[in-house]
Amino acid sequence: MKIDNVGDRATPWRRRALAAPFHRLLDRIDAGLTAGAIEAALPDGTARLLGGRAPGPVAIVTLHRWRALVRLVTQGSVGWYEGWEAGDWSSPDPVPLFDLFMRNARSLGDVARAGGVARLAARVGHLLRRNHRPGARRNIAAHYDLGNDFYRAWLDDTLTYSSAIFARSDETLEAAQAHKLGAVLERTGAGPGDRVLEIGCGWGSFVEAAARAGVRVHGITLSVEQQRAVRERVARAGLEGVEVTLTDYRDVEGQYDAVASTEMVEAVGEEYWPAYLQTIARVLKPGGRAALQFITIEEGVFDRYRRNVDFIQRYVFPGGMLVSAERFRAVAEAAGLEWRDEHRFGLDYAETLRRWRVRFTVAVAEERLPAQFDARFVRLWRYYLMYCEGGFRGGGIDVMQVTLVRR
Repeated sequence: MKIDNVGDRATPWRRRALAAPFHRLLDRIDAGLTAGAIEAALPDGTARLLGGRAPGPVAIVTLHRWRALVRLVTQGSVGWYEGWEAGDWSSPDPVPLFDLFMRNARSLGDVARAGGVARLAARVGHLLRRNHRPGARRNIAAHYDLGNDFYRAWLDDTLTYSSAIFARSDETLEAAQAHKLGAVLERTGAGPGDRVLEIGCGWGSFVEAAARAGVRVHGITLSVEQQRAVRERVARAGLEGVEVTLTDYRDVEGQYDAVASTEMVEAVGEEYWPAYLQTIARVLKPGGRAALQFITIEEGVFDRYRRNVDFIQRYVFPGGMLVSAERFRAVAEAAGLEWRDEHRFGLDYAETLRRWRVRFTVAVAEERLPAQFDARFVRLWRYYLMYCEGGFRGGGIDVMQVTLVRR
């Protein structure tokens, strides 16, 4: 008898016997929830409260099939997503659940991470997506070359695909993104006539902000779609002193007064952190500043994270990897860069993601996404936005800005 139809055919006694191993797994999850709770409806007709020992978010989850738990313990977050897509579990709002998983990541340990053959196979697949030069181009294209029309449908008017910084809770997303762009520019210390390299220029929001301040900007990207969009943006605004090229960061030549790089490090990968930071040190003039914004993961779970392949790496951003701030700082200092003025604002990213999801949902309802994106793709991206929002609300992942100064 298959585990996903036990409740349909088995006798009550046999249902209890077949469900027993899954209840023992739920016991492990229960023990690992030190904050918050899950109200779970189960396939055997019972209900359980998991956690509830300390304040925190309360997630409501219905397990339609025990198979959801099998996927979770064998494939981690990848399997949990696949179970959601297959209808093995549902929730009226998955964000609190993702918050709980991240908030309790240390105490849950490996209970929700892939193991054995599944982990080995995932690691092999991930290694094939390494960010050497040709691999980086493929990985960037897989995510960013979904098309300018796709991102334009749900990003704010500045076309900024990174966390905003909110001065007030009622602030518009456009205003909050302007605050973030201003903070990055201020960290560079660049003024009129200075030359700034932007590593990973996105759709040009920083390029435009800096150029309007009289700064000469060289933006680099590996995305053909982004390069085209930035060039059109610069021409439309009549901006001067801007260059946008398809260039790998490792191939940049010359020297600059400053460097900016916003949420580019996540596309670099731990193996290439030294090359990325050595490039920054090499192109900066002595005393020059680099303004970086990047997503971090708590040091206490970094080793478990790096040994696995998570949902985002598998389905959304091949080659991606979050940063251990402590380890990244050590590599930066070894490259001759002084680390200054950390600022963390993870809850601002949670709010940014919530607003993106609202805008994405409206774009879907109004049929403004390009026609090639089917219902399964839409569900994947909605899940991705919820998954990330919950992670930032749980505090185990964060976003920070830092200034690096070349000694």
